[in-house]
Amino acid sequence: MFPKQKISFTALFFFAFFMMAASFAGNDGQRRWRQDKDPAPEVAEELVTTLDVGGFPLEMLFTKGSEHNHPLMAIWVEDMDSNYIQTLYVAESIGKGVFKHGDPSSGRWMPGPLRRPAALPYWGHQRGIKAGDGYYIPTMEDPVPDAITGPTPKGNFILKSQTPGKDLRQLRLLFEINQSWDWNEYWTNDKFPGDEHYMTSSQPALVYEAIIDLDEDQKEYVLQPIGHSHWSGQNGNLYEDLGTITTALEITGSVKVRIPGQ
Repeated sequence: MFPKQKISFTALFFFAFFMMAASFAGNDGQRRWRQDKDPAPEVAEELVTTLDVGGFPLEMLFTKGSEHNHPLMAIWVEDMDSNYIQTLYVAESIGKGVFKHGDPSSGRWMPGPLRRPAALPYWGHQRGIKAGDGYYIPTMEDPVPDAITGPTPKGNFILKSQTPGKDLRQLRLLFEINQSWDWNEYWTNDKFPGDEHYMTSSQPALVYEAIIDLDEDQKEYVLQPIGHSHWSGQNGNLYEDLGTITTALEITGSVKVRIPGQ
């Protein structure tokens, strides 16, 4: 038998206090570690279009969704009769007719001309400028102005632009977005065999819209999806049925527009 040990009340108190302090310190350390590991909120990239069209300042805030992966996009203004007025921004590869990985002739993918009529066909047809090859998208020889184009933002962004003049009091702000290789159960890679332009589009481009009335006091508008474009860019129709669209709706988290200085 081992001899009985006497433990004082004071010793028990300090032992309990030590264990409790160690537990709090450990929990606090774990909390600090989790905070260090949690990703910081993504800062919105700022895009500024410098085309002076004499209008009110306009800001559009895009927040990416869970399926966002380098989509192409265009932003433009129409009147209330759906007449195209002005492009505010379009992805550089579409606006210039040159893609970063457009020329494989050297054995490596290099920048070069590439035609992608299925990328943003609603914008292209609404813009209404037909190129020599029959596609409604800009070419290297006839690009959009530098002031309204730029590299595709990698994530969240805020576009700073302006309305086209101050006389257009009611307008439609349109936003078209498309992402390659986003197949789903309906838009499969064998749905249109031989259609090379569909193969680079997958689920077709989505079109979002906000109706802006500058005579009202409203300062912020939310763009909502109103349809999709033709899957290979063969026409400029807007297809309102979104029942077959799945992950493409998750490319965008939210799109809002503000007219701060009217």
